[in-house]
Amino acid sequence: MDLEKMARELGAAIQKDERYLNYVKARETNEADTELNDLIGKIQLIHSSYQHEAAKGDEANSQKLDAYDKEFNEVYTQVMSNKNMQAFEKARQEVDEMMKYLTGILTLCVCGEDPETCDPNAHAGCNGNCSSCGSDCH
Repeated sequence: MDLEKMARELGAAIQKDERYLNYVKARETNEADTELNDLIGKIQLIHSSYQHEAAKGDEANSQKLDAYDKEFNEVYTQVMSNKNMQAFEKARQEVDEMMKYLTGILTLCVCGEDPETCDPNAHAGCNGNCSSCGSDCH
């Protein structure tokens, strides 16, 4: 079977997975949350203002930079305490963990492990570069 076709089939299966569907729903909920989007827009403006001031180098006003930093942290805290953002972050983390696990299986297979039995969780800390730990992945 063609590997590209199999990868596309895996992609389609991922898009049917409950973790992925929860992620999409949480992302759509975030996009519809005007208050959250206003806060995110405010963060972007503060960040831009900070970068503009910092780009002045030695002539940058440290009081302005401190004020931008303080304001950024306050708004960031508001963003992260938003229930929709919290649900999104949880869903995103679940998708990230799923993808790390699936990628781990593929990495172990490339290292010669049995595709039917290899377990990325048994190789915790493996970065896919067998020379980093002196192992040959077996």
